[in-house]
Amino acid sequence: MALKDVRKWNKIASAVYTIGVWTIIGSLGYFYYTNRDKINTHSARNEEENAEERENLNTIVYETAHNKTIIIYKKDFVPYTTRMYNFFQSFTGGPGTGNG
Repeated sequence: MALKDVRKWNKIASAVYTIGVWTIIGSLGYFYYTNRDKINTHSARNEEENAEERENLNTIVYETAHNKTIIIYKKDFVPYTTRMYNFFQSFTGGPGTGNG
C-alpha cells in the first residue's frame, strides 16, 4: 500500500469518526434541551397500566431503572422445560409413562 493510499484512508476514517462523535454530542444536547431526560411517572397512562396489572393476579412485574419486564402466566400453563422433560421421559420409560 502506497503512502498516498494510507493518507487517503486515514482522512476518510477520521471523517467518519468525527461525524459519529458530533452526532452523539448533538443528540445528547437535543435530549437535554427538550427535557426528555426527565421521566414523568405520574401520568394518567401509567396509573391506568398499574391498575390493570394489579387486577391480573397471573402477572409479575420486574422493574429496574432502565426497563420494565411484565411476565403474564396463562392459566394451566406447563413450562417448556417440563414439557421437554416429560417428552424424554416417555422414551426412557421413566415414572408416569404408563409402561408398568
